[in-house]
This record gives sequence, structure tokens and C-alpha cells, in this order.
Amino acid sequence: MLSSKKKYIVNSSSGIKAQIQFADQKQEFNKRPTKIGRRSLSRSISQSSTDSYSSAASYTDSSDDETSPRDKQQKNSKGSSDFCVKNIKQAEFGRREIEIAEQEMPALMALRKRAQGEKPLAGAKIVGCTHITAQTAVLMETLGALGAQCRWAACNIYSTLNEVAAALAESGFPVFAWKGESEDDFWWCIDRCVNVEGWQPNMILDDGGDLTHWIYKKYPNMFKKIKGIVEESVTGVHRLYQLSKAGKLCVPAMNVNDSVTKQKFDNLYCCRESILDGLKRTTDMMFGGKQVVVCGYGEVGKGCCAALKAMGSIVYVTEIDPICALQACMDGFRLVKLNEVIRQVDIVITCTGNKNVVTREHLDRMKNSCIVCNMGHSNTEIDVASLRTPELTWERVRSQVDHVIWPDGKRIVLLAEGRLLNLSCSTVPTFVLSITATTQALALIELYNAPEGRYKQDVYLLPKKMDEYVASLHLPTFDAHLTELTDEQAKYLGLNKNGPFKPNYYRY
Repeated sequence: MLSSKKKYIVNSSSGIKAQIQFADQKQEFNKRPTKIGRRSLSRSISQSSTDSYSSAASYTDSSDDETSPRDKQQKNSKGSSDFCVKNIKQAEFGRREIEIAEQEMPALMALRKRAQGEKPLAGAKIVGCTHITAQTAVLMETLGALGAQCRWAACNIYSTLNEVAAALAESGFPVFAWKGESEDDFWWCIDRCVNVEGWQPNMILDDGGDLTHWIYKKYPNMFKKIKGIVEESVTGVHRLYQLSKAGKLCVPAMNVNDSVTKQKFDNLYCCRESILDGLKRTTDMMFGGKQVVVCGYGEVGKGCCAALKAMGSIVYVTEIDPICALQACMDGFRLVKLNEVIRQVDIVITCTGNKNVVTREHLDRMKNSCIVCNMGHSNTEIDVASLRTPELTWERVRSQVDHVIWPDGKRIVLLAEGRLLNLSCSTVPTFVLSITATTQALALIELYNAPEGRYKQDVYLLPKKMDEYVASLHLPTFDAHLTELTDEQAKYLGLNKNGPFKPNYYRY
């Protein structure tokens, strides 16, 4: 297939406010804009999930029709139309994917079985904004089995599995998401979850903070009835701490991202496997002997580096934190500044959670066919906007893969337009997501059932005992047998025989 070439012109006058602030939204979301209007809306109120200049329609499956889901009149088999997905007829395929995911999510299934009789979330009205995948579907159906009502939108415009969204809609979940949403579609879907007559959320489950800030900006009075927020990403947690520091956090929030079971398993082990999957699916490259620079040596960076090193790549690391930097050195990686290796590396991977880690100057100096991608939640790490200039030509290679070509013929390979590589271009291991999803479910149960006064308007970590409980639910999968303390040993260590086994300050 011949690839299409096109040039982009950037309006350099478009302004971007600070991450925690919102641009004025002139579009009324209860009034349907025209198709042209949707494509030409001004920059969105947050960069983290929708900052892109290109048409998202180019990433949709070519087998699907080009009609926007917002223009379709769809109903599920029960006659409900309270959803907006790509094609409700794909529900059967999505249901099969969910059933496969259930086999690799033992803790959620155990939680569903143990707690559904008690219905600990009875009366909970949860509005969620996460990646909509088969694993998320298992979480949503578990929340439903525990008594909650849920409404859901996607936190990323490229990561939704259309067939899974259809299966959820067919099961009666109000889901508003499809792969390849435009910027306007993204915010419209969130608004449809929140702004509905006769239904008001009392819990928030967020991934990235966009849902929380949409409610904060557009419907602040809703926080009077919201009991708490559960947030799972670095980006979203950072925003919550900003709100807390400014005295503007209205309700208690649970920082799931920094729980042990999220950081040590989802961030590390998940990325250790999915970085290779994402790169292979998009580029078909061989890793042996390739020179790679990984920007950031947190848990995500550690996972990426370990995987690439095991495949025979020569790995460099950039870091700002001397502790993480020393860890990289002790693990056998050379610590460098990006400028020192940018001309020679074959792959550049960002995973810092920061902005403008890879600038236009870096991009100009890269070698021909250098692959550039991001493993952080936010798409702010690579300055993709600087590549939308008249002298550069963009060439679509395949879905989620673009060549950006310089006047002298040099080209780089940009993956997912700088968005999260693994969930945009491949999948992630279900078992690891079971750990994160179980942590999210327990955090929701804890905040929803907490007596008044236990949690103030601040950001909290999941109690250590819950972290240990999540881990214990996954051990039977490996036929693992925990050693039990004797009474004498427990007394010697000053511990309860049933845990928690480590103090809160312990670093695993």
C-alpha cells in the first residue's frame, strides 16, 4: 500500500495554560457541533490525553465506516441507548475477550465472589475515566457485582478496544468511548458520563486526572456529594497534590499509583514486557546490538531497561535524581545526558512524567530512521508540536506509525504521536492489571465506606494491610505457599502474625 504524504502548518499563536489550569471552553457540550467544528476545536483543556494536531480518524480501523459514533442511533438488546460506542454489533467479540481476561485476573474474581453477598458498594455511583480494555471491563463488572452503578469514558483517545466497549454497552453499562476519538469527542464523552439527568456520581475513578478536573471546572457543586477520588497515574496524582497544596482539593483522594502493588508490579513488570511488544508490533525491529536511550529510571524506566538489556541492546539512561541515577549505574547502565548520545542511538524512549524531555533540537540531531516513543502516561514528553512545520513532511506508514521527513531526506519513526506506546500500539499483560484493578476496587470500597472524619480533604496512600491483601490474592495462581510466623517470632519482631509485615516507610 502506498503511504500518504502530507504537510502540517502550525498556528504558533495558540496558547497553552499551565497543566492544572483550564482553557476557556467556548463549545457548549449539550449542543452538537458540526463535523468540521469537531475537527477544528481549539486546544483542549489538558495536554495529558488529547493534545494532538492531527485527525484521530486516521487511526480508526479501515474496515469501519467513517460515520462518527455520535451520529449513530444505536440501542442494545434491552432497548437502551445510554451509551456511545463504535459499533454495538461487536459486543459478542468483546464478550469473548472479557472472558479470556477473567482467567488472568484471579484477585478480582475472588473479590467478586467473596464480597458480592455483602455488596460493599451498594449505593455507590462511580464515574470512571480509564483505558477501556478487557481488563477494565472485568473491573467494571466486579464493581457492578459489588453493588455500584458505573458510567465510563476513556482516558486515552487511542487505547479503547471498540469490541470491549460494545460488550459493556450491551451489558447495560453507560460507556462513551471509541478508538480514534477527536479532541472534542474526548471531552464530549466525559461530559456525557458526568452530566446526566437524574444521576450524580458520588465516587470518581480516574487515570490521568482529566475527569477530576473536568468536574472541578464545569460542575464544582458535584463535589458536595462525592465521597472520594481514586487516581492511578503519576500525572493524575501530581495534579491532586497540586490541588491539595493550593487548598482546593474538595474531597479525600486515594493515591493508588504510589501503592506498592501498583508501582512494583504494574509500573515495573508490566512495562518490562509491554515495551518490547509495542516496539515489535509497530516496527518489527530486532533489538540485539541496537543502541537505546531511556529517559528516566523510575519503575517504568527500570522495566524498559531490563527488557532491552536482556534482548542484547546497548542501553543508556538519563536521570535527574541522583538516587535513581546511582541505581542505573549499579544495574550496569551508562548514565548520560541526552545531548551526548542523541546522534548515535537507534531508539529514544521517554518515561519521566515531565514535559519537553525530547525537544525539536534533539529531534533535528537524531540519526536517520531513529525510533522515538513514549512510555509515560502524558504525551507532553516529546515535543511533537514542534514537528508540525511546513518544511517537514509527515508520512503515514501504518496505524500508529509515522515517518517525519526532513528536507535533506532524513526521517525519524514516531510512534503513537508521542502518546503512551504500550496501550496505544499493543496490549499489556492481564495478570499485572489484575493487581492494579484489585487495588483500585479496594480503594473505592475503603473511601466509600469510611466513617466521616477518617479521611480529610487530602491525598492518602492505600493502607499497607490492603497492599498485602492484594498480593496475597494473587499468590494461589503460582501455587505459592507463604511461611507463617510462630508466636515467638512475631513477638520478637513486634508484628501481628497476620500483618502488616513492613512499616509504612519500608522501601520494597
